[in-house]
Amino acid sequence: MAVRNRRLRKKHAAHLEITAFINLIVVLVPFLLSTAVFSRLAVIDLTLPAQSSGVAQLKVDDLQLEVTIRPDAVEVGDRVGGLIERVPNQKGRPDVATLSRLIQQIKSRFPNQSAVTLLAQPDTAYDTMVQVMDALREGHQVHNGKLVRGELFPNISIGDAPVVSR
Repeated sequence: MAVRNRRLRKKHAAHLEITAFINLIVVLVPFLLSTAVFSRLAVIDLTLPAQSSGVAQLKVDDLQLEVTIRPDAVEVGDRVGGLIERVPNQKGRPDVATLSRLIQQIKSRFPNQSAVTLLAQPDTAYDTMVQVMDALREGHQVHNGKLVRGELFPNISIGDAPVVSR
């Protein structure tokens, strides 16, 4: 009987030692939060040019705005009417302010138009394309005698610029 009592006395409930684990979590959580990269994700909806779009199907009185990014300038034109204006680069970068003013003038002449085709060469920098797209998408417009910020040409189609031999 004495042997049985010794066995019963030796059986104690096991205690979990989690102090080391809690210390690890206390150190690890702030470290992971401080090294996390918080980034803002922006999405721009774009449309590709229609496969059946051609010169024969375009209306003469309808604007088919086309913006071409070249290494030395940004060319704004109508697919049917030809070149409207060539905006030379300033300090190796597109002159976005002049381009924006020109696009606003075009929008005032064609208020119902919302589509533009952006053509870029393969070596065009991503930042350059984004700056030009921002200038095409929104700007200042006059509504009821007031200057307000609004959409200019939000429907942007992207394509490859034709190669110009110089």
